[in-house]
Amino acid sequence: MLGLQSKKTQFNLNPNTSPSGFSEPDRFQSVKVSILGRYMLADYSEYPCQIVEMSPGSAKIIAPVSGQIGTRIIAYLETIGRIDGIITSLCDGGFIINFSASARKRDKIAAQLTWLANKDELGLTDERDHGRFVPDFRHSAIILEDGRRYNCKLLDISISGAAVELSVRPAIGTIVTLGRMQAKVVRHFENGIGVQFTSAQEMLSIVQQNLRLD
Repeated sequence: MLGLQSKKTQFNLNPNTSPSGFSEPDRFQSVKVSILGRYMLADYSEYPCQIVEMSPGSAKIIAPVSGQIGTRIIAYLETIGRIDGIITSLCDGGFIINFSASARKRDKIAAQLTWLANKDELGLTDERDHGRFVPDFRHSAIILEDGRRYNCKLLDISISGAAVELSVRPAIGTIVTLGRMQAKVVRHFENGIGVQFTSAQEMLSIVQQNLRLD
């Protein structure tokens, strides 16, 4: 059971109980969720998926195509971002994976699961349309309409936009090119800007390819 402290669920990274079907070494606290995303199998084929149960160390994934036990899975999930894992068992309609993640990544997942577990009860909201995550690479470039080019740092990305650390502040509404993606400046913050892509992409992997400069 999830512990409640002042009406707020707090995830515990110490070993605890895990749902039926999750294998060792995952014994982290888990929660029922509904998180949409996409996953990639070893042959690079991509499919939509839904996470229905998750802990900082594992996830139960409902998916149209399953790999074999021991297969590595890469998934891009709304609110969570990229996860890597190994299929440890198969279940009705999908499979269960154990994450290949550092302690820092597990801490981040625990914080995100805490937010998901409490957002309805505490009235928390996320104003952004799509789940965002920190990309595998951080450096890109922005080109303004007049051709000026500025190096920038990607803070987070989604299928519809990005937050960028930048030394200049193009006016809200300005059309820019971020990497190879056309976008519009929609907000300013202390160290940069938020942009919305002219057309949302279907897969986060495509966004990453188009923002990478090499």
